[in-house]
Amino acid sequence: MGLASYFEKKGDAGIVIFAGKGGLGKTTCSAGLSHYMASKRARKVLCFSTDPQASLSDIFDRDIFGKGQVRVIPNLDVVEIDADRRVADYQAEVKQKILTMYGLSELPTEIEEYIDSTSAEPAMYESATYDAMADLVSTSGHDLYVFDMPPFGHGVRMIAMAGILSKWVGKITEAREKAQEYEAVAATLKGAKISEDEVLKELQEIQAKITRFTDLMVDQRRTSFFMVLIPERMAILDTERALEMFDALGLQMAGLIVNQVYPAELADAKGGEAVEFLRNRTRMQQKYLDEIRSKFAGKVVAVLPMYPREPRGLDMIETVSHDLLFGPAF
Repeated sequence: MGLASYFEKKGDAGIVIFAGKGGLGKTTCSAGLSHYMASKRARKVLCFSTDPQASLSDIFDRDIFGKGQVRVIPNLDVVEIDADRRVADYQAEVKQKILTMYGLSELPTEIEEYIDSTSAEPAMYESATYDAMADLVSTSGHDLYVFDMPPFGHGVRMIAMAGILSKWVGKITEAREKAQEYEAVAATLKGAKISEDEVLKELQEIQAKITRFTDLMVDQRRTSFFMVLIPERMAILDTERALEMFDALGLQMAGLIVNQVYPAELADAKGGEAVEFLRNRTRMQQKYLDEIRSKFAGKVVAVLPMYPREPRGLDMIETVSHDLLFGPAF
Protein backbone atom coordinates (compact mmCIF):
# COMPACT_ATOMS: atom_id res chain seq x y z
CA MET A 1 0.00 0.00 0.00
CA GLY A 2 1.10 3.63 -0.40
CA LEU A 3 2.39 5.56 -3.36
CA ALA A 4 5.75 3.78 -3.47
CA SER A 5 4.42 0.93 -5.61
CA TYR A 6 2.73 3.42 -7.97
CA PHE A 7 5.97 5.31 -8.61
CA GLU A 8 7.97 2.09 -8.91
CA LYS A 9 5.84 1.24 -11.94
CA LYS A 10 5.49 4.74 -13.35
CA GLY A 11 8.88 6.25 -12.57
CA ASP A 12 9.67 9.22 -10.38
CA ALA A 13 9.87 12.00 -12.98
CA GLY A 14 7.15 14.12 -14.58
CA ILE A 15 4.25 16.01 -13.02
CA VAL A 16 2.12 15.11 -9.99
CA ILE A 17 -1.02 17.11 -9.23
CA PHE A 18 -2.89 16.90 -5.93
CA ALA A 19 -6.46 18.09 -6.40
CA GLY A 20 -9.52 18.39 -4.22
CA LYS A 21 -11.42 20.88 -2.09
CA GLY A 22 -9.66 23.21 0.30
CA GLY A 23 -8.64 21.99 3.75
CA LEU A 24 -8.54 18.26 3.00
CA GLY A 25 -4.77 17.81 2.82
CA LYS A 26 -3.52 18.64 -0.68
CA THR A 27 -0.67 20.71 0.72
CA THR A 28 0.25 17.98 3.22
CA CYS A 29 0.42 15.39 0.43
CA SER A 30 2.36 17.72 -1.88
CA ALA A 31 4.95 18.46 0.80
CA GLY A 32 5.23 14.81 1.82
CA LEU A 33 5.77 13.46 -1.69
CA SER A 34 8.19 16.26 -2.58
CA HIS A 35 10.26 15.66 0.55
CA TYR A 36 10.47 11.91 -0.10
CA MET A 37 11.47 12.21 -3.75
CA ALA A 38 14.11 14.84 -2.96
CA SER A 39 15.61 13.26 0.16
CA LYS A 40 15.24 9.53 -0.49
CA ARG A 41 15.23 9.30 -4.29
CA ALA A 42 17.64 12.21 -4.94
CA ARG A 43 15.33 13.66 -7.58
CA LYS A 44 15.37 17.38 -8.34
CA VAL A 45 11.88 18.37 -7.19
CA LEU A 46 9.89 21.58 -7.49
CA CYS A 47 6.80 21.89 -5.28
CA PHE A 48 4.41 24.64 -6.39
CA SER A 49 1.33 26.29 -4.91
CA THR A 50 -0.91 29.24 -5.75
CA ASP A 51 -2.83 29.22 -2.47
CA PRO A 52 -3.19 32.86 -1.28
CA GLN A 53 -3.21 31.52 2.30
CA ALA A 54 0.47 30.56 1.90
CA SER A 55 -0.07 26.92 2.88
CA LEU A 56 3.39 25.76 1.77
CA SER A 57 4.93 28.52 3.88
CA ASP A 58 2.98 27.18 6.85
CA ILE A 59 3.80 23.53 6.37
CA PHE A 60 7.51 24.06 5.63
CA ASP A 61 7.66 26.72 8.36
CA ARG A 62 9.45 29.09 5.98
CA ASP A 63 8.63 32.47 4.41
CA ILE A 64 8.10 31.31 0.82
CA PHE A 65 5.13 33.31 -0.49
CA GLY A 66 6.04 35.44 -3.49
CA LYS A 67 9.77 34.79 -3.05
CA GLY A 68 10.35 32.75 -6.23
CA GLN A 69 12.13 29.40 -5.92
CA VAL A 70 13.18 28.71 -2.32
CA ARG A 71 15.47 25.75 -1.53
CA VAL A 72 14.13 24.06 1.64
CA ILE A 73 16.32 20.94 1.63
CA PRO A 74 18.86 19.64 -0.92
CA ASN A 75 17.11 18.84 -4.23
CA LEU A 76 13.80 20.42 -3.15
CA ASP A 77 12.72 23.87 -4.32
CA VAL A 78 9.38 25.34 -3.32
CA VAL A 79 7.43 28.09 -5.11
CA GLU A 80 4.38 29.82 -3.70
CA ILE A 81 3.15 32.20 -6.39
CA ASP A 82 1.72 35.60 -5.57
CA ALA A 83 -1.08 35.57 -8.18
CA ASP A 84 -2.03 39.20 -7.47
CA ARG A 85 1.50 40.35 -8.24
CA ARG A 86 1.71 38.16 -11.33
CA VAL A 87 -1.55 39.60 -12.69
CA ALA A 88 -0.29 43.13 -11.97
CA ASP A 89 3.01 42.38 -13.73
CA TYR A 90 1.10 40.97 -16.71
CA GLN A 91 -1.08 44.08 -16.91
CA ALA A 92 2.01 46.31 -16.83
CA GLU A 93 3.58 44.21 -19.60
CA VAL A 94 0.45 44.55 -21.77
CA LYS A 95 0.41 48.32 -21.26
CA GLN A 96 4.07 48.63 -22.22
CA LYS A 97 3.60 46.52 -25.35
CA ILE A 98 0.73 48.74 -26.49
CA LEU A 99 2.84 51.86 -25.91
CA THR A 100 5.76 50.38 -27.86
CA MET A 101 3.68 48.88 -30.66
CA TYR A 102 1.79 52.08 -31.42
CA GLY A 103 4.52 54.57 -30.48
CA LEU A 104 2.49 56.18 -27.71
CA SER A 105 3.88 58.20 -24.82
CA GLU A 106 0.90 57.35 -22.61
CA LEU A 107 -2.13 55.11 -22.79
CA PRO A 108 -5.58 56.53 -23.49
CA THR A 109 -7.53 56.58 -20.20
CA GLU A 110 -10.24 54.18 -21.40
CA ILE A 111 -7.67 51.56 -22.47
CA GLU A 112 -5.79 51.81 -19.18
CA GLU A 113 -9.03 51.47 -17.20
CA TYR A 114 -10.03 48.44 -19.27
CA ILE A 115 -6.71 46.68 -18.65
CA ASP A 116 -6.84 47.49 -14.92
CA SER A 117 -10.39 46.12 -14.71
CA THR A 118 -9.29 42.68 -15.91
CA SER A 119 -7.80 41.98 -12.47
CA ALA A 120 -11.38 41.52 -11.23
CA GLU A 121 -11.91 38.61 -13.62
CA PRO A 122 -11.52 35.22 -11.85
CA ALA A 123 -10.06 33.72 -15.03
CA MET A 124 -7.12 36.13 -14.75
CA TYR A 125 -5.93 34.33 -11.62
CA GLU A 126 -6.36 30.94 -13.22
CA SER A 127 -4.51 32.18 -16.30
CA ALA A 128 -1.71 33.53 -14.10
CA THR A 129 -1.51 30.16 -12.33
CA TYR A 130 -1.46 28.25 -15.58
CA ASP A 131 1.16 30.54 -17.07
CA ALA A 132 3.38 30.19 -14.00
CA MET A 133 3.11 26.39 -14.09
CA ALA A 134 3.95 26.31 -17.78
CA ASP A 135 6.98 28.58 -17.29
CA LEU A 136 8.33 26.47 -14.43
CA VAL A 137 7.98 23.17 -16.27
CA SER A 138 9.57 24.55 -19.43
CA THR A 139 12.48 26.44 -17.84
CA SER A 140 13.36 25.31 -14.31
CA GLY A 141 15.04 22.00 -15.17
CA HIS A 142 13.62 19.81 -12.38
CA ASP A 143 12.92 16.08 -12.62
CA LEU A 144 9.59 16.12 -10.80
CA TYR A 145 6.98 18.88 -10.49
CA VAL A 146 4.48 18.54 -7.64
CA PHE A 147 1.53 20.93 -7.92
CA ASP A 148 -0.64 21.74 -4.91
CA MET A 149 -3.66 22.92 -6.88
CA PRO A 150 -5.98 25.70 -5.72
CA PRO A 151 -9.47 24.44 -4.85
CA PHE A 152 -11.24 25.71 -7.97
CA GLY A 153 -12.94 22.74 -9.59
CA HIS A 154 -10.31 20.39 -8.14
CA GLY A 155 -7.71 21.74 -10.49
CA VAL A 156 -9.53 19.85 -13.25
CA ARG A 157 -11.05 23.15 -14.38
CA MET A 158 -7.48 24.16 -15.24
CA ILE A 159 -7.50 21.67 -18.11
CA ALA A 160 -10.92 22.78 -19.34
CA MET A 161 -9.90 26.43 -19.12
CA ALA A 162 -6.74 25.73 -21.09
CA GLY A 163 -8.78 24.22 -23.90
CA ILE A 164 -11.16 27.19 -23.96
CA LEU A 165 -8.28 29.67 -23.84
CA SER A 166 -6.49 27.88 -26.65
CA LYS A 167 -9.63 27.95 -28.84
CA TRP A 168 -10.15 31.64 -28.07
CA VAL A 169 -6.58 32.48 -29.03
CA GLY A 170 -7.05 30.35 -32.18
CA LYS A 171 -10.12 32.38 -33.23
CA ILE A 172 -8.33 35.67 -32.62
CA THR A 173 -5.35 34.35 -34.58
CA GLU A 174 -7.59 33.41 -37.52
CA ALA A 175 -9.08 36.91 -37.56
CA ARG A 176 -5.65 38.46 -37.37
CA GLU A 177 -4.33 36.27 -40.20
CA LYS A 178 -7.28 37.30 -42.39
CA ALA A 179 -6.61 40.97 -41.62
CA GLN A 180 -2.95 40.44 -42.46
CA GLU A 181 -3.93 39.05 -45.89
CA TYR A 182 -5.85 42.25 -46.66
CA GLU A 183 -2.97 44.37 -45.37
CA ALA A 184 -0.56 42.44 -47.62
CA VAL A 185 -2.71 43.02 -50.68
CA ALA A 186 -3.02 46.72 -49.87
CA ALA A 187 0.72 47.02 -49.27
CA THR A 188 1.50 45.28 -52.57
CA LEU A 189 -0.81 47.60 -54.51
CA LYS A 190 0.88 50.61 -52.91
CA GLY A 191 4.36 49.15 -53.34
CA ALA A 192 4.92 49.42 -49.59
CA LYS A 193 6.92 47.05 -47.38
CA ILE A 194 4.81 44.52 -45.45
CA SER A 195 5.53 44.90 -41.73
CA GLU A 196 5.69 41.87 -39.44
CA ASP A 197 2.50 41.47 -37.42
CA GLU A 198 3.76 41.53 -33.83
CA VAL A 199 0.28 40.91 -32.42
CA LEU A 200 -0.15 37.78 -34.54
CA LYS A 201 3.33 36.57 -33.58
CA GLU A 202 2.55 36.93 -29.87
CA LEU A 203 -0.83 35.20 -30.21
CA GLN A 204 0.83 32.25 -31.94
CA GLU A 205 3.46 32.02 -29.21
CA ILE A 206 0.77 32.06 -26.50
CA GLN A 207 -1.22 29.33 -28.23
CA ALA A 208 1.90 27.20 -28.74
CA LYS A 209 2.76 27.43 -25.02
CA ILE A 210 -0.81 26.59 -23.97
CA THR A 211 -0.90 23.62 -26.33
CA ARG A 212 2.47 22.24 -25.22
CA PHE A 213 1.62 22.45 -21.53
CA THR A 214 -1.93 21.12 -21.91
CA ASP A 215 -0.64 18.17 -23.92
CA LEU A 216 1.81 17.49 -21.10
CA MET A 217 -0.84 17.68 -18.38
CA VAL A 218 -3.13 15.19 -20.10
CA ASP A 219 -0.26 12.84 -21.01
CA GLN A 220 -0.75 10.00 -18.53
CA ARG A 221 2.81 8.81 -19.13
CA ARG A 222 4.11 12.07 -17.62
CA THR A 223 1.35 13.49 -15.42
CA SER A 224 -0.56 11.95 -12.49
CA PHE A 225 -3.66 13.44 -10.87
CA PHE A 226 -4.40 12.39 -7.27
CA MET A 227 -7.61 13.38 -5.48
CA VAL A 228 -7.45 13.95 -1.71
CA LEU A 229 -10.53 13.38 0.45
CA ILE A 230 -11.47 12.72 4.06
CA PRO A 231 -13.97 10.12 5.35
CA GLU A 232 -16.99 12.42 5.51
CA ARG A 233 -20.16 12.55 3.44
CA MET A 234 -19.61 15.86 1.63
CA ALA A 235 -16.05 14.93 0.70
CA ILE A 236 -17.27 11.65 -0.81
CA LEU A 237 -20.01 13.38 -2.83
CA ASP A 238 -17.53 16.00 -3.97
CA THR A 239 -15.08 13.34 -5.10
CA GLU A 240 -17.79 11.60 -7.12
CA ARG A 241 -18.51 14.87 -8.93
CA ALA A 242 -14.80 15.38 -9.53
CA LEU A 243 -14.46 11.96 -11.12
CA GLU A 244 -17.33 12.83 -13.47
CA MET A 245 -15.35 15.95 -14.46
CA PHE A 246 -12.29 13.78 -15.10
CA ASP A 247 -14.32 11.49 -17.35
CA ALA A 248 -15.84 14.42 -19.26
CA LEU A 249 -12.36 15.77 -20.02
CA GLY A 250 -10.94 12.38 -20.96
CA LEU A 251 -8.62 12.31 -17.96
CA GLN A 252 -7.75 9.31 -15.86
CA MET A 253 -7.23 9.77 -12.15
CA ALA A 254 -4.09 8.10 -10.80
CA GLY A 255 -5.65 7.43 -7.41
CA LEU A 256 -7.37 8.65 -4.26
CA ILE A 257 -5.67 9.54 -0.98
CA VAL A 258 -7.79 9.33 2.17
CA ASN A 259 -6.59 11.77 4.82
CA GLN A 260 -7.26 12.45 8.53
CA VAL A 261 -8.24 8.90 9.48
CA TYR A 262 -8.63 8.17 13.21
CA PRO A 263 -7.14 4.92 14.59
CA ALA A 264 -9.82 2.22 14.30
CA GLU A 265 -9.31 1.11 17.93
CA LEU A 266 -10.79 4.43 19.15
CA ALA A 267 -14.20 3.13 18.04
CA ASP A 268 -14.23 0.88 21.13
CA ALA A 269 -12.46 3.22 23.56
CA LYS A 270 -13.87 3.64 27.10
CA GLY A 271 -13.84 6.85 29.12
CA GLY A 272 -15.39 10.27 29.66
CA GLU A 273 -16.79 12.92 27.34
CA ALA A 274 -13.56 13.47 25.40
CA VAL A 275 -13.21 9.77 24.73
CA GLU A 276 -16.90 9.53 23.77
CA PHE A 277 -16.37 12.32 21.24
CA LEU A 278 -13.42 10.47 19.68
CA ARG A 279 -15.35 7.18 19.75
CA ASN A 280 -18.31 8.73 17.90
CA ARG A 281 -16.06 10.47 15.37
CA THR A 282 -14.19 7.24 14.71
CA ARG A 283 -17.38 5.22 14.27
CA MET A 284 -18.67 7.83 11.85
CA GLN A 285 -15.41 7.62 9.91
CA GLN A 286 -15.54 3.83 9.82
CA LYS A 287 -18.97 4.04 8.18
CA TYR A 288 -17.68 6.42 5.51
CA LEU A 289 -14.48 4.44 5.02
CA ASP A 290 -16.68 1.44 4.17
CA GLU A 291 -18.55 3.66 1.69
CA ILE A 292 -15.25 4.78 0.14
CA ARG A 293 -14.17 1.14 -0.23
CA SER A 294 -17.46 0.37 -1.96
CA LYS A 295 -17.71 3.41 -4.25
CA PHE A 296 -14.04 3.77 -5.14
CA ALA A 297 -12.89 0.16 -5.18
CA GLY A 298 -9.29 -0.12 -6.33
CA LYS A 299 -8.79 3.65 -6.52
CA VAL A 300 -7.44 4.36 -3.01
CA VAL A 301 -3.64 4.35 -3.19
CA ALA A 302 -2.74 5.81 0.23
CA VAL A 303 -4.24 6.50 3.66
CA LEU A 304 -2.94 9.14 6.06
CA PRO A 305 -3.81 9.15 9.76
CA MET A 306 -5.06 12.02 11.88
CA TYR A 307 -1.77 13.10 13.43
CA PRO A 308 -1.54 14.01 17.13
CA ARG A 309 -0.16 17.42 16.13
CA GLU A 310 -0.27 19.65 13.08
CA PRO A 311 1.86 18.26 10.19
CA ARG A 312 4.21 21.23 10.08
CA GLY A 313 8.00 21.47 9.89
CA LEU A 314 10.50 19.12 8.29
CA ASP A 315 10.25 16.41 10.97
CA MET A 316 6.48 16.06 10.56
CA ILE A 317 6.73 16.30 6.76
CA GLU A 318 9.16 13.39 6.82
CA THR A 319 6.64 11.39 8.88
CA VAL A 320 3.91 12.24 6.37
CA SER A 321 6.16 11.24 3.48
CA HIS A 322 6.75 7.78 4.96
CA ASP A 323 3.02 7.23 5.59
CA LEU A 324 2.13 8.50 2.12
CA LEU A 325 4.61 6.23 0.37
CA PHE A 326 4.56 3.16 2.64
CA GLY A 327 1.35 3.42 4.69
CA PRO A 328 -0.88 0.51 5.75
CA ALA A 329 -3.24 -1.31 3.40
CA PHE A 330 -6.71 0.14 3.05
